[in-house]
Amino acid sequence: MRRWAHKRQEATGQQFPVLPVSILIILGLPALTSLALGNPVEWDVPVLGGFNFSGGLTFQPEVVALILGLSLNSSAFIAEIIRGGIIAISHGQTEAALALGLKPTWNLRLVVIPQSLRIIIPPMVSQYLNVVKNSTLAGFIGYPDLFSVIGTSQNQTGRAVECITILMLFYLGVSLIISTVMNWYNKRVALVER
Repeated sequence: MRRWAHKRQEATGQQFPVLPVSILIILGLPALTSLALGNPVEWDVPVLGGFNFSGGLTFQPEVVALILGLSLNSSAFIAEIIRGGIIAISHGQTEAALALGLKPTWNLRLVVIPQSLRIIIPPMVSQYLNVVKNSTLAGFIGYPDLFSVIGTSQNQTGRAVECITILMLFYLGVSLIISTVMNWYNKRVALVER
């Protein structure tokens, strides 16, 4: 990826369009999440009727509350974890990099961030697992349609324990996958002791 971006920048003189891609991710992720939760997104052309518009892109209020609540809460914790990891790096490392002639952006990219990843990764694993757990709770409370399939299965078959077990195994699987991937990455960036 880095080579591709470097070749593109050399050929065109332009950097990667970070702002449009970020806006696309910020706006597209909630829409994709909403579609994955059972298509509660409705789209039609807005029409002015009386004093207000009707139509357009609409989200169910529960989905908006769920996405905003989880993303604001999680982003605050993640920002604090990253800030703490960057501040934990000794100022002497930054001064040494500047003394070698590195620009501040390269200093951050080549010296500070690689060292701070060793500090950031363990609490990030916990935070990502908390996001999965909090989404479960938020789904039960704020968006009951997410779990309506389990409720329907319970009513039709009368096997509540099996239905809840399937749901628990799903969340256990997601948590174990996140934990495995993050622990593998943590071992990859950890210091190698002699």
